Amino acid sequence: MTVAVRPGPALAVAHARYLILEQLRVPIAVLSTALFPALSLVFFVLPFDYARRPDAATAAVAQLVLFGVLTGFLFTIGVGVADDRQKPWDPYLRTLPAPAWVRIAGRVVLGGFFALLSLLPVLVVGAVFTAATVPPVRLLPAIGTLVLAGLPFLFGGLTIGYLLPPKAALPVVQLVFFPMAFGGGLLLPPELFPGWLQPISMLLPSRGARDLLIWALGGPSPATLTVVAFGVWTVGTALLAGWAYRRDEGNRFR
Repeated sequence: MTVAVRPGPALAVAHARYLILEQLRVPIAVLSTALFPALSLVFFVLPFDYARRPDAATAAVAQLVLFGVLTGFLFTIGVGVADDRQKPWDPYLRTLPAPAWVRIAGRVVLGGFFALLSLLPVLVVGAVFTAATVPPVRLLPAIGTLVLAGLPFLFGGLTIGYLLPPKAALPVVQLVFFPMAFGGGLLLPPELFPGWLQPISMLLPSRGARDLLIWALGGPSPATLTVVAFGVWTVGTALLAGWAYRRDEGNRFR
């Protein structure tokens, strides 16, 4: 008698563990991911007086925390998935009796791991050297909002990874990442933007993610246009990611 084994979360955890160990074997990649947002805080926030104003400092730290999430999801997932598709190991995994969500979940956990790795130094530097404060009652809403804020970048990374080869995925991720980070107010407060840039910024998912996170931390409510645009980006990138996966599956395994 044959006993069917139903793949579950344990299989996804095993795949995520394999991916994390593989990445940890490249220390320079780990260090750059972990330190870049914190170094941005050191050079672009600490020298200015708003680092000593609680509201402004909290917003600056939140922006760079989101910057780390953006890095983890777009680079780790986008470039990582594209790289996986070029290796003989990936087609072999797809022949195994396990659903697609196991591999995708493992890659998402890897992106979350690197996002967490990048935000911890930011939080430490912000807590020690700035006036940023977060009331305990705001912590859980902020964590939930941070997870929600990362969704369009998670789906965007999967879309890029399943549509493009590695040599194209890396420059495309870079071209997407920096305009999103700057235009969304993650490197410079949106209050300092010129008038012509404000409406463009409000339509970007990074601006919506930033405003929602600061609102969860006790800041001002986001504009309706920003929230609607963020929702459209989230749904749109989710649909694109599903289409990109099915397209890749059909092109390579039909």
